[in-house]
Amino acid sequence: MRQIIFDTETTGFEPHKGHRLVEIGAVEMVNGALTGKKFHVYINPERDMPKEAYAVHKLSSEFLADKPVFSDPSIAQAFLDFAGDGVLVAHNAPFDCGFMKHHLEEIGLPWRWTEADQVIDTVKIARKRFPGSPASLDALCSRFGIDLSQRESQGHGALLDARLLAEVYVELTGGAQSGFSFGRRGSGENGSDDENRPTPVRDGPRPVLLTEEEKEAHTAFLSDGVSEPIWAKLS
Repeated sequence: MRQIIFDTETTGFEPHKGHRLVEIGAVEMVNGALTGKKFHVYINPERDMPKEAYAVHKLSSEFLADKPVFSDPSIAQAFLDFAGDGVLVAHNAPFDCGFMKHHLEEIGLPWRWTEADQVIDTVKIARKRFPGSPASLDALCSRFGIDLSQRESQGHGALLDARLLAEVYVELTGGAQSGFSFGRRGSGENGSDDENRPTPVRDGPRPVLLTEEEKEAHTAFLSDGVSEPIWAKLS
């Protein structure tokens, strides 16, 4: 399966009220593994940059003034060419897809991802796996031990966030293991005998992935009338 993990930066929240895309970043994943192919553009929004949006991504009107507008083939058509028939993956997909669909249809280009199985929203996956827990990209990176130092020092960026989301998506779905074969040993496509292949051994136990908020909630739960909790013997 070919998937396109992407993110956008904008001037605001509502494309129908004049807010515009200012950056698109995307990476390609095939069968759960990143291929190294990427798509990244800055876009001239042809309007001012609200200070609230600038505070998030640090993209000023002056920086974007000499960049192509969305209708330029290097932006709109180039994104369609890169995405092809891939499944789109985004964090809060209705937001990013809403902007892309609005901008493409505005210039007469098609939005191809009209079926439910053509778009994957990682927020929905996270909320299903960890109900009641924060589902922001920052929170999920922290949960899975994914390095956020670049995002913390440089702020949001569409390509950076797409790369981080790809790592989160792999953790949420076990995508890196999608190529596992459960056939008999030595019966692979190449006819190779892998009987002597070493069994991977983990260096140690996996780190605790609870957030600080979840640890505090767990402690509060134990202290609220739970009699001799087994967890107290393990801590």
